[in-house]
Amino acid sequence: MDFNQFWQHVQQAVPLLDNFQLQMVWEYRELFIDGIQMTLGITLIAVVLGTLIGLFAGMARLADVKHGPWKYPVRFLLRWPATAYVTFFRGTPLFVQILLTHFAVMPLLVHPDHGLILSGELASTLRQDYGAFLSGLVALTLNAGAYITEIFRAGIQSIAKGQFEAARSLGMTYGQTMRFIIVPQAFRRMLPPLGNEAIMLLKDSSLVSAIGLGELAYAARTVAGAYSRYWEPYLTISFIYLIMTLVLAAGVNHLEKRYQQSGGIH
Repeated sequence: MDFNQFWQHVQQAVPLLDNFQLQMVWEYRELFIDGIQMTLGITLIAVVLGTLIGLFAGMARLADVKHGPWKYPVRFLLRWPATAYVTFFRGTPLFVQILLTHFAVMPLLVHPDHGLILSGELASTLRQDYGAFLSGLVALTLNAGAYITEIFRAGIQSIAKGQFEAARSLGMTYGQTMRFIIVPQAFRRMLPPLGNEAIMLLKDSSLVSAIGLGELAYAARTVAGAYSRYWEPYLTISFIYLIMTLVLAAGVNHLEKRYQQSGGIH
């Protein structure tokens, strides 16, 4: 029995589903599967890269020199740029950031004729084959990095200053203190908000369909345009997003309980 016959039996058994044409979703199932893979892939990469940005930008926001020759360089080259970055990406809509990245920033950086970072045939190939993916990834990464920066900053500030002073008194450098003492302890407190940020990014990745990236929302929009029906494709991706977010939330909750039971990160 194929899916169409199966769904016809379901409609006969449940009259309320008589007008719900799930066959169209099944017809485009490969498009939805590719959309799921793209959604998960771009979210995972953006979370990993955003976490790295957040770690360094968070420490940059906390960097402070009260006296000496490094006072103003630290302020102008670390704290203020990090603060400006966080303020912009937290204070503007992600949708606008995606459009700005795709239509303004990336053409400036990657262009066959006058790209600031990449030009020539390689730039042309990247823009043609991976333009939407690169733009969406850059926008999502920078947005996630701004929020994760604040998560790291708050988590590091929650650790008692006495531990930092004790580590420095033992001869540990600033980098060693942050790596071995402060960040491992702060990570346990940062895990819930980091998980929430990953979930938010998973859902917000649907916005990159506006620039033509073939993820879940793009698949639903394609089916809706082909059949002029909207309940079936958009309810389908709603349930898919719900399942993915529930699984991700369960994974974060498992990690949190594991760290609480072990008393730290091993």
